[in-house]
Amino acid sequence: MLFERLEISDIILIEPTIHGDERGYFLETFRQDLFEDFIGKKVNFIQDNESKSNKGVLRGLHYQLPPYEQAKLVRVIKGSVLDVVVDIRKSSPTFGNSVTVELSDKNKHQLFIPRGCAHGFVVLSHEAIFAYKVDNIYKPEFEKGIIFNDKALNINWILPKNELRLSDKDQELCGFKEL
Repeated sequence: MLFERLEISDIILIEPTIHGDERGYFLETFRQDLFEDFIGKKVNFIQDNESKSNKGVLRGLHYQLPPYEQAKLVRVIKGSVLDVVVDIRKSSPTFGNSVTVELSDKNKHQLFIPRGCAHGFVVLSHEAIFAYKVDNIYKPEFEKGIIFNDKALNINWILPKNELRLSDKDQELCGFKEL
């Protein structure tokens, strides 16, 4: 496994080692010892989640307030997505910065998103199956979000706005400056 710190240094891109031949492939999707050695701390993932979405579905940008913040380890099982993370930790030197990474069933990359970041993705392929581990439980009353097209963040979601499909809830999220 290769680990790479991105522009927001607590966000880690993970590239697994893929062992393949004419029969197919094998890879480790998670190795707690290697992961914790690289990030330098313990992370206790307590739940695995999976979602299926069609092309143009945009989910996010979501986060949870303390004490229910969540760190996530995300990957795509089928299809491809543009994954977006925004640093909303006010004490962070990268506060307000974002990182975008394409995750797909072809590149098999994963992204570690620390607590204190807003997260979202848009499906680029016909459909996508998205899997993630979280280190804290979901509490809807602590869930918040930032509107996907906030001008202060200036995120390029790749697809034209008329192709994006958002839930009613995600269309009514607040702006970044309202954090």
